[in-house]
Amino acid sequence: MSKTILIGSPNSGKSLLFNKLTGLNQKVANFPGITVNISSGKSLADPGNLLMDFPGVYSLRTISAEEKVSVDAFYAGLNDPEISTVVCVVDVTRLEKGLIFALQVINACAERGKPVVIAANMMDVLNNHGMEMDIDGLADALKVPVVGISAKSGTGLAELQALLASHQDLPEPFVGGIIASDDSVVHRQAQQLADSFGPKGDLLINSQTRLDSFFLHSWFGGVSFVAIMYMLFQSIFTWAAPAMDAVESILQMTAAWIIPLLPAGPVSDFVADALFGGIGAFLVFVPQIFVLTLVVGMLEDSGYLARAAVICHKPLRFFGLTGKSFIPMLSGVACAIPGIYAARTVDSPRKRWLTYLAIPLMPCSARLPVYSLLIAAFIPAGYAFGGLVGWQGLAMVGIYLFGIVSGLLVTAVVSRTNAAMRTDLPFVLEMPPYRLPSWRPLVRNAWNRSKHFVTKAGKVIFSVTVVIWVLGYFPNQGAALGESWLGQMGQFIEPLFSPFGLDWKYGVAILSSFLAREVFVGTLGTLFGIEGGEENIISLAEHIQNSGLPIGAGFALLVFFSIALQCVSTLAVLRRETGSWRLPLQMFVSYSLLAYSAAWLTFIVVQAIAA
Repeated sequence: MSKTILIGSPNSGKSLLFNKLTGLNQKVANFPGITVNISSGKSLADPGNLLMDFPGVYSLRTISAEEKVSVDAFYAGLNDPEISTVVCVVDVTRLEKGLIFALQVINACAERGKPVVIAANMMDVLNNHGMEMDIDGLADALKVPVVGISAKSGTGLAELQALLASHQDLPEPFVGGIIASDDSVVHRQAQQLADSFGPKGDLLINSQTRLDSFFLHSWFGGVSFVAIMYMLFQSIFTWAAPAMDAVESILQMTAAWIIPLLPAGPVSDFVADALFGGIGAFLVFVPQIFVLTLVVGMLEDSGYLARAAVICHKPLRFFGLTGKSFIPMLSGVACAIPGIYAARTVDSPRKRWLTYLAIPLMPCSARLPVYSLLIAAFIPAGYAFGGLVGWQGLAMVGIYLFGIVSGLLVTAVVSRTNAAMRTDLPFVLEMPPYRLPSWRPLVRNAWNRSKHFVTKAGKVIFSVTVVIWVLGYFPNQGAALGESWLGQMGQFIEPLFSPFGLDWKYGVAILSSFLAREVFVGTLGTLFGIEGGEENIISLAEHIQNSGLPIGAGFALLVFFSIALQCVSTLAVLRRETGSWRLPLQMFVSYSLLAYSAAWLTFIVVQAIAA
């Protein structure tokens, strides 16, 4: 089987092209840290050809540690004798920048005797603006095939697939002539080629400048940033609510149908309490993870995230960070692990270290089920300001901002108490073009992320749920939860959590959540399922409301989960990135103590206000 490498700069449409050529529901994100994996799939037109989607990089001359990993992988691929062709994807709306990278790729392939095809993407954008470029002239100048395509509309893909199918007939690029290894010469050649064969006019640049004048405006930019971030968090409730209600209704109807068919006893109780009560309580919140991933993907593909990094640069500098820390921190909103990987793009090692401190405090998707549960239990579902603002969405914004501010305050304190952390490198960030997102890849990506989250977390939740159910059900078959093995263990640790109004059931759920935060929801669902075995299956939020939990305890739980570092996987990745257990262990102990203290203080304050 022959292999073909797809390589290109971020935002060039490379991964969308890969999906079109292979039919795979995959997407490699534009931002570093998520693009370290190489996706592969058989070509639809030629099943004997394996396409490999390599991480997007701006240059083969590496600067950051992230780029070095990607470029090393590319050079290793060129040494593979099974590699038959390299496809370099170039964004024709930014032809000069794309040609700088393409010339580097052609030179590298020429040295290793690998044929190159240039896929000139975004031709649909030129056509929509009445602009043209000389594809044949560019191909003659480069001495390699150039195919004008649109990965979005499918234009030119048949021609590209035909070229890849006849890879034996493709000419190998040669060293010399127009190809040069010196950076200054390459830049000059790219500019000459773009001027000679690229689209004439600056219509696209003017359009981007007009949008930047608004989104990067000193006042309008900040207001739009706050509005967009509010839309992100409000949508978690508003858009996901119908799907959450549907999932809950399906679970209730399924339970009402299956449980009566089972013989009374441990089997029936296990299905009701552990499966529907524990795992079912977690599944209800998966639509919110889907919506979160979808909206973040929209912001990424539209080109806005880079602008948000620029807007955040000045504020982040005050806290000892850089604008480049924004992207890892926002990645941490989905999951801390890709956020930690994305921190490789922070040029300064000291700023990267500070970014590591902030990422675990970002409100990740594993916290989302916990936040949603507690907000649903304590915050009314009504609206304020004439229906413009939902109380629950506002509460979600507040708890997300609390986590973000907590991370910033930690970095500010560390950077100001450690003089070595105050040095910085210049802030340089490329602005990708504004584009309308492609909906199908976005929806597929959100679906795949949600499915991956369920399968990954589901195994842990199921294992913990089974253990919790066995300990809570025996030796008295669930007759009295407080007298079970779990009840006895919980009452032993209850004094640890009683200072902020929590009984032993919540203490057990918190301890189990140190394996993974989302286990908290499944554990509580199992415990309340055993305790209310004779009741109709109701939502976990209603169970909490009926349990008489003080409002101060609910807010204390929100604060605790916002700060505590309850993720073994995050600690392991931090250890691998830093090369030592020192920082992960320091963060685990420090954040646990800080979370406990902040939760206790929150309980005292809220109870005093509510009294």
